[in-house]
Amino acid sequence: MISIGGLAGFWVIALLALHGVTGETRINSLGEPDIPFPPARPTTQNIAAICQQGQGRPRYPDSFFPSSSGSHFRRLGKAINRLESWYTLCCRGQAQYSTQVVCCAEQAWKQALSQFCVEEYATMTLAYECCADRGDARWTCFNSELPNPDYDPTPGYTAPSVHQEAGFIFNPHAC
Repeated sequence: MISIGGLAGFWVIALLALHGVTGETRINSLGEPDIPFPPARPTTQNIAAICQQGQGRPRYPDSFFPSSSGSHFRRLGKAINRLESWYTLCCRGQAQYSTQVVCCAEQAWKQALSQFCVEEYATMTLAYECCADRGDARWTCFNSELPNPDYDPTPGYTAPSVHQEAGFIFNPHAC
């Protein structure tokens, strides 16, 4: 005999699994949203994937997150969305992935993660550990223990539309 509670629990798990397959909410083993963070620093080795496979990497619309709590995860998702948005500006119309494209993407990476740290410190919670570092130490920290260093796309995933983030200004003289 199957209890109503057991059957309801089965359907909740089934729906969560199905939701994850469609590219929406994915939950890790701790019951938290699964957001691969931090993103890798752009390099000549990963710039082609950054520019060509952006629509295959996850985005995090508001519907991805639980309706209550999870503000830290929302900030992680917002940082990824912002960065992916800015990458499109660096890659747009570029036939070849020149040093200027890599430089632009690296500036976008640093600006997006700097903004993330500002947002982390604006809360009453413990900030992401790399935000405590300054200068090159911060960038080295963010570029360690990477969940997706090659910017590989997620098989079968197509990113939903997210708005273009304002605030990024590429400085070609800093390259």
